[in-house]
Amino acid sequence: MNIRKQMWQWPLAMACTLAMTACVTINIYFPAAAAEKAADKIIDEVWQEGQHPKSNDEQKPAAQPSAQ
Repeated sequence: MNIRKQMWQWPLAMACTLAMTACVTINIYFPAAAAEKAADKIIDEVWQEGQHPKSNDEQKPAAQPSAQ
């Protein structure tokens, strides 16, 4: 009877260990103010890129070589 008792103790111990380690959760919290500030900065950068007029070089068509 002692052998039968040992046969199920090892799997039971492993199952309990696995169940306990599976319950570990890692939560990461970001400060709301910092996240909002970063989002505002990105939005401002995107808006500023859209407001810059193109330079004169970008507006002129490429010069055509003259045929001689």
